[in-house]
Amino acid sequence: MDKKWVIKDKADSKLVDSLQSSLRIDRIICDLLAQRGICTFEEAKDFFRPDLSSLHDPFEMKNMGIAVERLTQAIFSDEKILIYGDYDVDGTTSVALAYGFLKSFSSNIFTYIPDRYTEGYGVSKKGMQWAIDHHVGLIITLDCGIRAVETITMAADNHIDTIVCDHHLPGPILPPAVAILDPKQHDCSYPYKELSGCGIGYKLLEGFCVQNGIDNSQLLQYLDLVAVSIASDIVPITGENRTLAYFGLKKLNAAPLPGLNALIKKGGLQAPLSISNVVFGIGPRINAAGRISHANAALNLLIQESEPEAIVFAEKLNLENEERKSYDESITKEALSLIAEDQSDKHTTVLYKKTWHKGIIGIVASRCIEHYYKPTIILTESNEMITGSARSVDDFDIYSAIEACSEHLEQFGGHKYAAGLTMKKSKLKEFKMLFEQKVSECITEEHKVQKIHIDLEIHLKDITPNFNNILKQMGPFGPGNMQPVFISRGVELKTEARILKEKHLKLAVFQGDSQVFDAIGFGMSDATDKIGGLFDLVYTIDENNFRGETSLQLMLKDIRVAE
Repeated sequence: MDKKWVIKDKADSKLVDSLQSSLRIDRIICDLLAQRGICTFEEAKDFFRPDLSSLHDPFEMKNMGIAVERLTQAIFSDEKILIYGDYDVDGTTSVALAYGFLKSFSSNIFTYIPDRYTEGYGVSKKGMQWAIDHHVGLIITLDCGIRAVETITMAADNHIDTIVCDHHLPGPILPPAVAILDPKQHDCSYPYKELSGCGIGYKLLEGFCVQNGIDNSQLLQYLDLVAVSIASDIVPITGENRTLAYFGLKKLNAAPLPGLNALIKKGGLQAPLSISNVVFGIGPRINAAGRISHANAALNLLIQESEPEAIVFAEKLNLENEERKSYDESITKEALSLIAEDQSDKHTTVLYKKTWHKGIIGIVASRCIEHYYKPTIILTESNEMITGSARSVDDFDIYSAIEACSEHLEQFGGHKYAAGLTMKKSKLKEFKMLFEQKVSECITEEHKVQKIHIDLEIHLKDITPNFNNILKQMGPFGPGNMQPVFISRGVELKTEARILKEKHLKLAVFQGDSQVFDAIGFGMSDATDKIGGLFDLVYTIDENNFRGETSLQLMLKDIRVAE
């Protein structure tokens, strides 16, 4: 499908002049900085050189003092403490962080992650019953709990205190926890609102260190887990998250925890690892455990203290990830076939098949959007109910559309771009009709066109090793600080285009008097008809390391025949 190219406005030239004069770096970099709101030498210095001293005081977070006091009491009175987390990457890294750190202070630390299929998301009744049966004194929920009113009440009724560490939006009624740590509470004055669940857990432990005079160097050993959570949970890499991710990636590249190191080796990942490497190389392997079997397999890997043992667990996760990819491929193929057969002019895609794997349907929904750019829900059967995952297109609020259909749903939750839902089988037809109606009432032509946001137009001769070295220092890249996307017009082929593995496009290109660059377009084999004469490229800049040699290459996002 054709994509709309949206080129950002160039920054004010006087501001760029000022930055270039003070920083003495390439004007293109100064333009990129100004576009991102970095306007002074000091702001640029802080941006290029993050510092852990810039992290906010954990006690600025509402209820932190109460939470730290209760945790300290539990540790030093040797109470049983249950670390309870969600089954995704953010949840499992959170539990691994808290368990790994706190077990140095107590032998009474236990962990619990719910089963995706029998317990579902969040704080389950089964989990609370486990805590009751094992005489737990304190539960710490991580990446969940803010809406778990019923189950945390169940714990409280049995004289168990709970500290909630969550980053999701609170509901109208808060659970009866002894302390709730969530910057998104309306009356929480914590300066940064976008921490991951693992990030909230980190702040709790940071507060514990401050309160008890503990050198936080021990806690810093777990920053690689925090970076993995930030990358995989797609939270903004701005402010405090960017600092945590910056130092977490340093740790991941220099001395990763044994479990993460085993995953890096099994995934064949090469240093230096970026946020993108984590998102596509580490995150899916951790997630695969909860999707295919149970997330305890991922947790067991992440808490290993020796690499030989970690390798055994990593091999299991690698196999589960291969199984996940097989399911992903087969279900996606089936789903795309169903859409093609339908040939309707609907504004939505809603597909149901009772045999589809529940742990994969969210991925499949995203895959369908890559081919048919519509708000998409993929449904399957689980525990005698229909359950599904929804994914949206750019700037369309799919959560609100699902909420408008809540009369047909037993349960739903999520945010603007992704959601989960459950309904009775008898409600499927009515839901599909109403969802299509609600989406069609508010979707616009603008929503229906996939956009590529472009930072700047540059000439290929602007791309030099020195330019790239400074560009890299703008990382870590991710939401809120995306890797710069460039456009170059009137580019030519140096040699004939090649198709790799029947789906990827490889080009050798130049522009005027520039050097020749290799360009890779993943999944772009059908773009060969656009590269006969002069053509325009949209791309990011990457490094290719091959047999000890490093060269710059262009990672293609789109191609058009030059006008």
